[in-house]
Amino acid sequence: MQDLNDLLYFAEVVDRGGFAAAGRALGVPKSRLSRRVAELEARLGARLLQRTTRKLSLTAVGEQFHRHCVAMREDAQAAEDAVAQAQTEPRGIIRVACPVTLAQTTLGPLLPQFLARYPQVKVDLRISNRPVDLVEEGFDVALRVRSTLDDSGSLVVKNLGTTQTLLVASPAQLARQGVPKTTADLARLDTVSMSAADGRTVWDLLGPDGTTYSFQHRPRYVADDLLTLKLAVLRGTGICLLPDYMCSDEIRDQSLVRVLPDWAPRPSIFHAVFPSRRGLIPAVRRFLDFLGEAVLREGVAHPAMTAMP
Repeated sequence: MQDLNDLLYFAEVVDRGGFAAAGRALGVPKSRLSRRVAELEARLGARLLQRTTRKLSLTAVGEQFHRHCVAMREDAQAAEDAVAQAQTEPRGIIRVACPVTLAQTTLGPLLPQFLARYPQVKVDLRISNRPVDLVEEGFDVALRVRSTLDDSGSLVVKNLGTTQTLLVASPAQLARQGVPKTTADLARLDTVSMSAADGRTVWDLLGPDGTTYSFQHRPRYVADDLLTLKLAVLRGTGICLLPDYMCSDEIRDQSLVRVLPDWAPRPSIFHAVFPSRRGLIPAVRRFLDFLGEAVLREGVAHPAMTAMP
């Protein structure tokens, strides 16, 4: 049976730049490490390291193997941390970055409950729509709502759920301009939007059976804040795309109406990103678990939470 320690030894040798440094960190003689890595290469039938008198470098297959070894090491550490966190009262400061609308509609109502559950934890919440660099700016976690996770780079991603953006209007506007029956009818309705390049914007909608429609229009009103746009929609200024967690109450009480309900943008992913699983303090782990449980129970909108004083 394969000795998993060999994978750990290999990862440490690579990460620390040589056998001597890895031996000091692990408390294992350099000669034993060299022998174990050589035996590992022989068992795999592949050279993982290029050895010279001055340095070590990874072969192409060694680079792939190293990534898996690092993942195994971090998962093993995470398993130990899971036991430790169950035995440790979470404490300390969590630094969180969150977009404006998500903070106002979802995270804001939830955080008091989290803090009441864990009295030794403090939260430093920074609310902004600008992209943040977690490592450079010292954040533990950033919350995001995006259509894809491809731009998360080397960050670890925790998927918390999906959200849907809806095309909505006020009953007053629809009474004034008519209820659209087809996508072509959208052209006769006033619109409001987050942005407009050269006065124009495009909404890409997904319809029945996977059909798509790109609605190009000139918004009457542009604002880079969704709450501001929502107020305009409620007053009949124009139709708009709003996330479901921001307008579910208004749709329920019919102060907003879905327009062409079979058409909407592709769902977005509500997720948390953080630098590494390894070394997460118990408070951050509990925070991520708390968010995952809350979204699973209530959905991103948390209708029961938004009524709290």
